[in-house]
Amino acid sequence: MREGFLAMPADGFADGGAGVLVLSGSSGRIEAERCRLLAREGLCALSVRWFGGAGQSPGICEIPLDAFGPAIEVLRTHGVRRIGVLGTSKGAEAALHLSVLLPGIDAVVAVSPTSLTWANVGPGSDGQNLPYRSSWTWRGEPLPFVPYDEGWAPDPAEEGGPVAVRSWYERSRRTFAGRVAAAAIQVDRAPADLVLVAGGDDAMWPSLPWAEELTARRRAAGLPVRLVAGPDAGHRPRFPGEGPAPESAHFRYGGSPAADAALGAAAWPYVLDVLRGDHRWRDDG
Repeated sequence: MREGFLAMPADGFADGGAGVLVLSGSSGRIEAERCRLLAREGLCALSVRWFGGAGQSPGICEIPLDAFGPAIEVLRTHGVRRIGVLGTSKGAEAALHLSVLLPGIDAVVAVSPTSLTWANVGPGSDGQNLPYRSSWTWRGEPLPFVPYDEGWAPDPAEEGGPVAVRSWYERSRRTFAGRVAAAAIQVDRAPADLVLVAGGDDAMWPSLPWAEELTARRRAAGLPVRLVAGPDAGHRPRFPGEGPAPESAHFRYGGSPAADAALGAAAWPYVLDVLRGDHRWRDDG
């Protein structure tokens, strides 16, 4: 993961501070602006391209979770005492897995998360989309995953315009119910502190019900978790200082600029607290 962007606080960064790895979703972009936003709050923030770059899989297909380790080490070279990962959508899926599998992760913020491992989004290194494979591997082995139901079709009313694919995930989960338990992300085994941010009007996938599942798993294990939800927000909450997300010609994300900004504003204090290690973020439920 050689392509990336590192932002440091303008007033400098003393040893013993906190660092955060920032992961995009299926856009594959490097989240430079979000890194700058976090750096203004005193955090060392790094975003890397984790697919679609030189020598990488062109899609989110069997991405080695081990490969995020070097990015974490870059943060450590800057003297951080606390390591966090902030991921959105598929990046949140990766972040949650890292909290379980990669030692030394202290905090995870999962924005618009899933509670399950899903099949690939786009082609693998072989250029093929099918057969379906896991989005992720760990130490060379693919993680158990839920495939997509090929019988699904978009709402005819959306023909020619952006499509909501939430129902595809919901249908696929029902179709492959026998694979759900094995594909569950085991946050009940994660030592990292966890903040979840999800909107009830997410049209990409049902992130709020999935965040509630993750919350239930954590609480059943006696582990702290904070869920910040916005019933009218969509798939792309926006933190203070971030403008509205750009429109897409292909997908509907749900929510509205106002609702997405309101959810991001409500979550922001908890995001900063958990990344810094201030335990005011902890679950009070």
